[in-house]
Amino acid sequence: PQLRRASFPPAASRPFAGLLRAARVRCSSSSAAGRGRGSVAPAVARFQRRMAVSGTEHAYSNILTSLPKPEGGEYGKFYSLPALNDPRIDKLPYSIRILLESAIRNCDGFQVTKNDVEKIIDWENTSPKLAEIPFKPARVLLQDFTGVPAVVDLAAMRDALAKLGSDANKINPLVPVDLVIDHSVQVDVARSSNALQSNMELEFTRNRERFGFLKWGSTAFQNMLVVPPGSGIVHQVNLEYLGRVVFNTDGIMYPDSVVGTDSHTTMIDGLGVAGWGVGGIEAEATMLGQPMSMVLPGVVGFKLTGKLRNGVTATDLVLTVTQMLRKHGVVGKFVEFHGEGMGKLSLADRATIANMSPEYGATMGFFPVDHVTLDYLRLTGRSDETVSMIEAYLRANNMFVDYNEPQLERVYSSYLALDLDEVEPCISGPKRPHDRVTLKDMKSDWHACLDNKVGFKGFAVPKEQQDKVVKFDFNGQPAELKHGSVVIAAITSCTNTSNPSVMLGAALVAKKACELGLEVKPWVKTSLAPGSGVVTKYLLKSGLQEYFNKQGFHLVGYGCTTCIGNSGELHESVSAAITENGMSRMHRIGYF
Repeated sequence: PQLRRASFPPAASRPFAGLLRAARVRCSSSSAAGRGRGSVAPAVARFQRRMAVSGTEHAYSNILTSLPKPEGGEYGKFYSLPALNDPRIDKLPYSIRILLESAIRNCDGFQVTKNDVEKIIDWENTSPKLAEIPFKPARVLLQDFTGVPAVVDLAAMRDALAKLGSDANKINPLVPVDLVIDHSVQVDVARSSNALQSNMELEFTRNRERFGFLKWGSTAFQNMLVVPPGSGIVHQVNLEYLGRVVFNTDGIMYPDSVVGTDSHTTMIDGLGVAGWGVGGIEAEATMLGQPMSMVLPGVVGFKLTGKLRNGVTATDLVLTVTQMLRKHGVVGKFVEFHGEGMGKLSLADRATIANMSPEYGATMGFFPVDHVTLDYLRLTGRSDETVSMIEAYLRANNMFVDYNEPQLERVYSSYLALDLDEVEPCISGPKRPHDRVTLKDMKSDWHACLDNKVGFKGFAVPKEQQDKVVKFDFNGQPAELKHGSVVIAAITSCTNTSNPSVMLGAALVAKKACELGLEVKPWVKTSLAPGSGVVTKYLLKSGLQEYFNKQGFHLVGYGCTTCIGNSGELHESVSAAITENGMSRMHRIGYF
């Protein structure tokens, strides 16, 4: 009965009570302070009066348009940008049109005003002036490291409301919140067919209180979905399952948009969904229905032409794009990709480029929706009716790209172009993802890095030490390390491990290595942590997982693992060889 009444069990019986204790203290003290300020009640009263007036009639109700179905009836209604009959909108980048639609739909004269809408329509002139606008994302994406504090805050608010004698169930997210548990798994066990099971058991043992709390939150709060451990990396789950592209809520249709408490939330931009990473406070404010205040960004138009050559991967492309954009300077800006080369890139390739937005410094790298996007939605299980609705809405609101139709010239803040035919196989490093090195220059660049003074491209290893070899015993076998030796080899990260061409390419390399009698040294800690279970399925069905296993790359879990430092411990003999012989720890996460 008490569980139904307050939506959470009494403190004495809660296994996660410790998580709430500090939050409750903060919430209680702030509530007490608020009661002592006489200005709070009048402010609330003014807000309520203003909202009552502004809510009587929507400022743009005259452009609320019905979207008919081909077979009769309607999909729903939407705020039509073409109905504004403003030629400036036709020149807006697609990414800015999403901000415009949101401002129009949420225009209440209080949080979002007609003046804000005009700023966005006049983007070409207002963006250089760093004008601020409010933005209300459609949903919020969390992972378990940053998501737990957010859910704790919601629970603490419920406690505070209950103490004030009100209904605790009033505290709920006002927009959909998706929380994916992917940051907790660690590679304790590797090079074993039992690695996945062992690592998951350890994960659940270590995180019992956290997971129990999140499970409670998923049932206690409305509008909250918690995706359990072992499902995949948050951004791939977002791409394959959570991304809506177009919402249809209570008969009103609007573009999907998302903010997430993880910098690589931008991966969803490859699906035509505007999304980027924010801090915890911004995410919680969005959950509670508050608009984000943001500077109206400039947009870099990045034109893609041609087609990638055989043997050139999405990773080669994204490292090339990252280097170009870092040189151009895109911090605080949107990057919008366009051009006929877009049609030659798979959705997975686009997602790889969008994922790296934090590395090239942009708020997001956006790919507008086109036929490639629709094909991916069908491939990942969205129904034909849903895909038809998405296409119909985006076409009607001038947010769909059709390469078979004449393309209107859009205005951008600045311009870049890349012929995909010119992209070469490359890697990056040794320390930064935008320090691109072509494969043909890799050896000379490595030796230069050993010589160079300590910095992004240097380790300052004395000449007499560069050829130093450390011999040690590894499980009864002779082993050796030198500068440049690999001691952790992890196939992981949300950037690469869900791109089929890259993953199958890696598996084919493993197959060829087996055929040539090559094998990874036994003292190298190897692991495979895919972005989702789909990867495992096609590796098993193709028969290629066998070759990964032979090289030591057994499946260790579905999560971020080594990419966020959860690589687990090195074998003690390897660690001792490094630390006791004065060798620099130069094993780093690189984008290969």
